[in-house]
Amino acid sequence: MGKTVTTYLIDGDPKGTQYAFISNKICQMFVVPRSNLSYLNTQAKLQKPAFYILLGEDVTTKPQAYIGETENFRERVKDHESKKSFWQKALIFVSKDADMTKVDVQYLEHKAIVEAKQANSFVLNDNKQTPKVPNLPEYQQDSMDEFFEDVKFLTSFIGCNIFEIKQPNTEHLFYTKGRGCNAKGFYSSDGFTVLRGSVVAQTMVPSFNWKDKRDKMLKEYASIENGMLIMTSDKTFSSHSTAADFCIGSSNNGWLVWKDKNGITLDAVYRKQLD
Repeated sequence: MGKTVTTYLIDGDPKGTQYAFISNKICQMFVVPRSNLSYLNTQAKLQKPAFYILLGEDVTTKPQAYIGETENFRERVKDHESKKSFWQKALIFVSKDADMTKVDVQYLEHKAIVEAKQANSFVLNDNKQTPKVPNLPEYQQDSMDEFFEDVKFLTSFIGCNIFEIKQPNTEHLFYTKGRGCNAKGFYSSDGFTVLRGSVVAQTMVPSFNWKDKRDKMLKEYASIENGMLIMTSDKTFSSHSTAADFCIGSSNNGWLVWKDKNGITLDAVYRKQLD
């Protein structure tokens, strides 16, 4: 079923301050860069109970985030401005209609931290503990569960995959081996995703030209188990060849080295499907 998303660019900049909502839904997402926090003074909605996510870059290969709730985001962000250096923008979620309560946003915070940790695509250094589920009436839980589904849709809409858990089509899994590697993954509009549990090469050939980056990625996405280097979470690469290079530790043509269970190459399945 199709959806209509309304997005308004406050300053005309697609990377600047904006808000978005889904037609016939109450969830509204504000995207506010750290450089434009003065915008918070103009929006009464952002001075009421809200659920929010701070997004930024970490020194590691994964992006970093902080998930929180507050009774007044404009006041709460003052503390984050002085104590958290990593973030560049805030995603703030409020109701377009009746204001949410403190317990509502606490419930959203709980669900968000649980699902973000399951997805494991962002570093959550400042969300070490998962808050307890607050006591909400059943009808209100249902309402907030629906609200959270819209939160996940809107974050994905702007390209933030903090809650996304890849669901591969098992009929289109691809595999590659070589140099101690035994990896599997799938191809999609996002790129090529190497799946958790894949065994990747522990070493790289001398000519490998992004050794430092691969080493950092391995620290974030893999660990040694029974003498093998195994992926502990999924990792999506923009290129199938980059995914193959990462797994094998050498330069490869992803179209050819990724093969399905019948030995048919990625090239034959996808690139030649219009022939």
